[in-house]
Amino acid sequence: MELKYGYLVIASIAVSVITLILQVLLRKRTKSYGQGEKIYNMAFMENHPYLKRRKRLHKVLSVLTVLCLATGITATGVLAARPFKSRVEKENKYARDIILCMDISTTVDEMNKTLTGELIETVRSLKGERFGIVIFNTSPVLVCPLTDDYEFVIEQLENINKALELRIKVEQNGIWDDDYFYWNEYISAGTLVGNEERGSSIIGDGLASCVYHFSNREKDRTRLVIFTSDNEVYGTEIYDLPEAAELCRDNDITVYGIGTEIMATADMEEMKASVELTGGKFYLEENEDTFSNIIDDIQSHSSSLVEGDTYIIETDYPKMAFLVALVATVLMFLSIRILKK
Repeated sequence: MELKYGYLVIASIAVSVITLILQVLLRKRTKSYGQGEKIYNMAFMENHPYLKRRKRLHKVLSVLTVLCLATGITATGVLAARPFKSRVEKENKYARDIILCMDISTTVDEMNKTLTGELIETVRSLKGERFGIVIFNTSPVLVCPLTDDYEFVIEQLENINKALELRIKVEQNGIWDDDYFYWNEYISAGTLVGNEERGSSIIGDGLASCVYHFSNREKDRTRLVIFTSDNEVYGTEIYDLPEAAELCRDNDITVYGIGTEIMATADMEEMKASVELTGGKFYLEENEDTFSNIIDDIQSHSSSLVEGDTYIIETDYPKMAFLVALVATVLMFLSIRILKK
């Protein structure tokens, strides 16, 4: 236990000692009768049992009152001096980077909506990992760069989830409102750049773009991509999916892929082979535990542990000094009340 302002304790003890000395001096002074006169035949009264008991009680309470006062002053000084304990803590962080890479074409909406809902709680439990979001159709768009600002990441996931929910409702009943246009633009703006020339659902380019969004690639960090798509290409790719997977593998990036339940067999086999090329796993949306399994696999994936900042944490301990001062004050008050009777 340490004291922040130790000199206050010394000052309070000095005041307590002065109080005791003054009490002794004043007590000696009051023993003389001053200008008064002693009543005749008091010797008999002083031997009375009741008077003896009262005198003993008065002496005990007088001493107790002075001691409580001195104790209260000292305890108050200790309280003002701020007793505390300090400890040194070193923050260790997981050197793991995760990018969510989503095919934002309408055929993947249901799956993306479910996944973003699951990931919101997952992000809350991260400790030091960085998380980013890329969406793509014709062109990839970086929605959220790699960051450990989890509140910001969760906000983006919630926004994407809401936009997908509105888009799914419009697809189902054909009715839209003003909110739909805003939120549809939120997940579409920038993803259709070059659509007229290149087409849509450029799957390989979407995955390949993630490679270049991993910063500090020279450092020893675990790099993961959660990749959602139906792998149904309707355009001209710069990287096809196997080439994008090779690019990920060459940069030590592991891909976990999730395919839609309605994807063609050939598309599924290509996506599965590409994902496994990186050392990752492939999942199908139709499997009951797909989303919980992929999150469990990512959480259990080995990651580098790096030393973070070192902190000196100081914790105040005012409880004992406060209780002593409180008890001393209460006892002093009770003693004074009894003395007055």
